[in-house]
Amino acid sequence: MKAFVIEHFGAPDSFHLTDLPKPELLPNHVLIKVAATSVNPVDTKIRRGLIPNITPDFPAVLHGDVAGVVEAVGSKVNAFKVGDEVYGCAGGVKGTGGALAEYMLADSNLIAHKPKSLTMTQAAALPLVSITAWEGLIDRAQVQSGQKVLVYGGTGGVGHLGIQLAKWAGAEVYATVSSEKKAAIALTLGADVAINYTDTTTEEFVAQYTDGQGFDLVFDTVGNDNLQNAFQAIKLNGTVISTVSTSQQDLSLMHAKGLTLHLVYMLLPMLSGINRAYHGKILVKLAELVDRGQIRPLLDDQTFTFSEVAAAHAHLESGQAIGKIVLNQSF
Repeated sequence: MKAFVIEHFGAPDSFHLTDLPKPELLPNHVLIKVAATSVNPVDTKIRRGLIPNITPDFPAVLHGDVAGVVEAVGSKVNAFKVGDEVYGCAGGVKGTGGALAEYMLADSNLIAHKPKSLTMTQAAALPLVSITAWEGLIDRAQVQSGQKVLVYGGTGGVGHLGIQLAKWAGAEVYATVSSEKKAAIALTLGADVAINYTDTTTEEFVAQYTDGQGFDLVFDTVGNDNLQNAFQAIKLNGTVISTVSTSQQDLSLMHAKGLTLHLVYMLLPMLSGINRAYHGKILVKLAELVDRGQIRPLLDDQTFTFSEVAAAHAHLESGQAIGKIVLNQSF
């Protein structure tokens, strides 16, 4: 099969087209004819060599998100048949093949039937970010109706799902954005208030929207040093969820306010082999919400083909993307 691979760490132009053996079918797995994938920050970090411990062996086929059609079904697989349209985040890390290829071998526990109302392109945008948002807001924080929830990065990959899931749960949702264009998008996604953080301080919007008490729950999809802003924005004994915490932080404010901090790392089931079936269950539920019109993917204005993977990675790293960057298969 044809695939775009990297054979060393480096810049976006490290990808090149090559021929690889078609994956051999395994028990509990399906072979997917890939239609589309999306690029996530973890994909760019793997390509750059920032997380070598989870990098597939070279030549490495990257990207976990996939949408496509089941080409073949392994033994012990009962939930899928040849011809089914599926989606999931099922590879692109150590021990697995990625989606930047004609075919992808996927553990059947990590995938689900694609939402009927979405195209392959749209469906490919959802798996990693939706599972991340679900694990953070629904599983860890157990977001409740009536809570005031602050979502940092409201038009980002994980953030735009965070807005929608918190709203689905009945919360009052506030989202941070960096422009009026992004503010308008956040409101269409269901945010009750869009906060332009470039012209207001944390102290100012906490005072304006919570009478200075702080938000019940903060979903921080920016992470790292932004955690300090999250600690400032949350109420006493509140809950902060972060999806990016790979830095040293002073926890003094967290301690002083009696906070709970949850860190989400959605790749763990893929990397460890533990609890993979739960990801499939999340995707089944998400497909139901999508087909009921309660959740939708936000796609960047620019879409790419597999042959433009370098440009797609460069666009994500530019910081100019809104929503998810999707690539359609082409060889």
